[in-house]
Amino acid sequence: MAVRVKVSNKNQIAVPAEVRKKLQIKSGDYLLVEIRDGSVVLVPEPQDYSQHLRGLHREIWQGSEPQAYVQQEREGWQH
Repeated sequence: MAVRVKVSNKNQIAVPAEVRKKLQIKSGDYLLVEIRDGSVVLVPEPQDYSQHLRGLHREIWQGSEPQAYVQQEREGWQH
């Protein structure tokens, strides 16, 4: 979905109502501004970063035993 917005003379933009509704953005919320491959991306800032990051990349750890992994890493610290 692409929506056209205009940059004001104060370099501001308004987030269109349909986008605010879809992403549940309310007055006073913060947005993160990122540059990705030459494009500007606005992302709602998570209310709780711990909850937002929970489970990130869990597929990498499937089939791994956490204690064995930690032990292997600790053994690597020994010289």
